[in-house]
Amino acid sequence: MKVHEYQAKNLFRAFDVPVPEGRVARTVKAALGIADELGYPCVIKAQVHAGGRGKAGGVKLARSWEEAEAHARSIIGMKLVSKQTGPEGRKVRQVLVEQGLNIKNELYLAVIIDRECEMPVIIASGEGGMEIEEVAARSPELIHKVHVHPVTGISGYHLRSLAFRLGLNKTQQQHFSGLVKNLYRLFLETDASLVEINPLIITVDDQVLALDGKINFDDNALFRHQDVTAMRDTHEEDPLEVEASKYDLNYIKLDGNIGCMVNGAGLAMATMDIIKYYGGEPANFLDVGGGTSEDRVKEAFRILLADPGVKAVFVNIFGGIVRTDLVAKGIVNALQDIATDIPIVIRLVGTNEEEGRRVIENSGMNFVADANLPTAAQKVVELSKER
Repeated sequence: MKVHEYQAKNLFRAFDVPVPEGRVARTVKAALGIADELGYPCVIKAQVHAGGRGKAGGVKLARSWEEAEAHARSIIGMKLVSKQTGPEGRKVRQVLVEQGLNIKNELYLAVIIDRECEMPVIIASGEGGMEIEEVAARSPELIHKVHVHPVTGISGYHLRSLAFRLGLNKTQQQHFSGLVKNLYRLFLETDASLVEINPLIITVDDQVLALDGKINFDDNALFRHQDVTAMRDTHEEDPLEVEASKYDLNYIKLDGNIGCMVNGAGLAMATMDIIKYYGGEPANFLDVGGGTSEDRVKEAFRILLADPGVKAVFVNIFGGIVRTDLVAKGIVNALQDIATDIPIVIRLVGTNEEEGRRVIENSGMNFVADANLPTAAQKVVELSKER
């Protein structure tokens, strides 16, 4: 789960990570009121779940009331298009109005999980304000990492090592060390999967502040954090993904035209791979889970067919825990309620597969049944291309 910059900064404040003074506004009038309180110059920043906002015209410096009004009017309600939003863009419904600061230097700082080392890693760079992927590709020696063992935790060594490699002076080191300790504590206590500050700024008086903030949370841990769950903004998510989450379906929309309904994340990935192998393009990742029910399958099918880009559907179910006959009944019931002429290829293998195939065969519907994965995948790719 992602949150907006202003929400990330509210969490920063709660964990004593210094941030500029500022508040969120949803109207031009409210933005101007905050700007007047903060004084000029101030910065007006679009709040969407995407990076590259500055390049897309979503971050503006206002040196006067007139500039603040012009920027607020242009940003609130705009469709912000960046590399991360795709061509469809994101509508800006709110802005963060922050005080302007005298910046001496910009750094990069983040905490993530290193899956290979199976522990958190703190990443820092002296090249802040840029996309870290570009820095890593161009100058990997400028990316500094320290791993923190979850048992022993963060130590003075970690902090001194990073501060030394960033070339900070004594005053800056003191501010930086306190900020990093608190940021790491936030990462652990909120079950975050990513905490990123880009840029982390050093002001002319050697203060260290988070000028921007990004936090992603582990969805599997949200049951422990109702306060974080309350921050969810469904306007920033794909409507079909929001609908799928209501039924605990793991659904991610993609750009292809073959809808996939599979049980198990591994099989879902393999299904998308084999569709690509035979020249097709998956329209989604959809894992209905290992212990799915007839009703859940029905809802999954309804969500699949709601995507106007879907030209064919591939159902690939391996019945380990799940009964394939229940899946078959769910598909048939779903299509009795949802009229469609989209071709559907069904592969049912495993528990009660013979009964499942009988349900499909006796449905009177125009399904293509095939228990062989390669040939079933080829068929659905061919059918999608025909349409």
